Amino acid sequence: MILNALNSYYQRLKDDPNVDIPMQGFGIQKIHFALVINHDGELVQDPIDLREMKNKKILPKELVLPKEVIRSGTKIAPNFAWDNTGYVLGADNKENPERAQEQFATFKKLHHDLGDSLDDDGMRAVLGFLDSWNPENVSEWKHWNEMSGANVVFKLDSELRYIHERPQIQAAWLAYLKQKTSKVIRPCLVTGNESPVARLHPAIKGVFGAQKKGAAIVSFNLDAFESYGKTQNYNAPVGEDIVFAYTTALNYLLAFDSRQKVQIGDATTIFWTERESPIEGFMGIILNPRDDTGDLTNIRLFLEAARDGKKLPDIDDPDMSFYILGLSPNASRLSVRFWHVSTVEDISAKIGQHFRDLSIIKSYDSDPEFPGMWQLLRETAVLRKSENISPVLSGSIMRSILTGAAYPQSLMTAIIGRIRADQEINYLRAAMIKACLVRKYRINQISKEVTMALDKESTNIAYRLGRLFAVLEKAQRDAIPGANTTIKDSFYGSASATPRTVFPRLLRLAQHHIQKAEYGRNTDKMIEEIMQDIQAFPAHLSLDDQGLFAIGYYHQRKDFYTKSNKKEDNNE
Repeated sequence: MILNALNSYYQRLKDDPNVDIPMQGFGIQKIHFALVINHDGELVQDPIDLREMKNKKILPKELVLPKEVIRSGTKIAPNFAWDNTGYVLGADNKENPERAQEQFATFKKLHHDLGDSLDDDGMRAVLGFLDSWNPENVSEWKHWNEMSGANVVFKLDSELRYIHERPQIQAAWLAYLKQKTSKVIRPCLVTGNESPVARLHPAIKGVFGAQKKGAAIVSFNLDAFESYGKTQNYNAPVGEDIVFAYTTALNYLLAFDSRQKVQIGDATTIFWTERESPIEGFMGIILNPRDDTGDLTNIRLFLEAARDGKKLPDIDDPDMSFYILGLSPNASRLSVRFWHVSTVEDISAKIGQHFRDLSIIKSYDSDPEFPGMWQLLRETAVLRKSENISPVLSGSIMRSILTGAAYPQSLMTAIIGRIRADQEINYLRAAMIKACLVRKYRINQISKEVTMALDKESTNIAYRLGRLFAVLEKAQRDAIPGANTTIKDSFYGSASATPRTVFPRLLRLAQHHIQKAEYGRNTDKMIEEIMQDIQAFPAHLSLDDQGLFAIGYYHQRKDFYTKSNKKEDNNE
């Protein structure tokens, strides 16, 4: 089903005049330099550096070229009209000149096989260059160390286009491919039609953590994986046209500057819709906001509408299919971390529900109203480092968002664990705790409520104890301004897990702080108000109650901060 959806997406892109997608037999390749030659095949200048500056990085230029040959192991196999310097120039810095010479010989032979009968100035120039080229000449180029091993193309000095773009050369390449069509005819697993089956599938590039040269989704590289006397990918017969379509579509979605992908844990996640829709470009930014995404007005309008349950702007066909695919590296292959098929309307509703569940009063005005997945996941990791994020947890959260299921219990465990480790209860952590509890209560039809802001009417003991702890901390701060440590640093973990062992001592300590503080009487009244419905301190609090404790603490702290700001405004 995945390959079928990707094949359909390729057909859609192919018919879109605004999308530069290669036709069958061609592919997008990363090219670093161009060799400028005259009609006699002589170099007229030093190679041209085609690399471009993107997002403060120097990256190779992407060109549509004859498709890349699949090289297995140490096999020598040249590409047509382009390749790395080992093949094109017979030289690189790999300290194996004999192999580079062999690569150059195979490259030269391929081009003579395809080009000797062509009446084309560009092809004659390339053949002239290959026949007269001496690999030792590269030592004269000042940028050779940068160029060595990089991909290069050819260009006539009298033309703006590259030689591989000339119609006769492209026609010769397609004719050559037709001769190389697989002789194995089988029913394609995707279409069901009898068609030539691809022996190998092109590499998929752009998946974080996978090999730079790319990795395969479909691959049989050991005898143990094969059966019924079939070898390699004949064990999973897919037509050559479908293989080209799905791999081209995947590489397009995984491109460096794609707005339809996002990294979630170890899974590189891509999105697309059955037909063109604004949401397929929004989704990556929704889940992982970036600084370089420009004007986000349309996305904010979409999110606000989704969160508030209103009609979605610019969405004319809410019933169209929406596809989400998560890929993660697995040795030389790629594994499907998750695959989800839904509709634009359903996905929008699920995203809206996710942000409604997260909604809580902000600590600061700069806190994100619609936090992305990475912003949330970092709060579950040690030292907030992305490499410490659990890939299992990130995948589970993604499924919860997309399906509306309860957030994984491991999310609550991770957040509470981080709070106890670093004693920090910030906006994002409080929002995730609220979301976990709200969704759990709703799904299990539990008549409990977790509000966005301070709820003085709540009689939940865990919530009240969190409020009480915040009040006791404030009493200490008022009595000892500028204290380096507070009761939160020393007692938060035990107070939130085993209240009975800590709170009696903290209340006795608070009386000394209240006597010293300027507004001690107000604090004393707050303690009395919160304690009026607490008959006894519980011996233990469950994980969910520890979450409510954190919410109560966060709400009460925020209420203090808000009142302080109002007081300052009134004084001004």
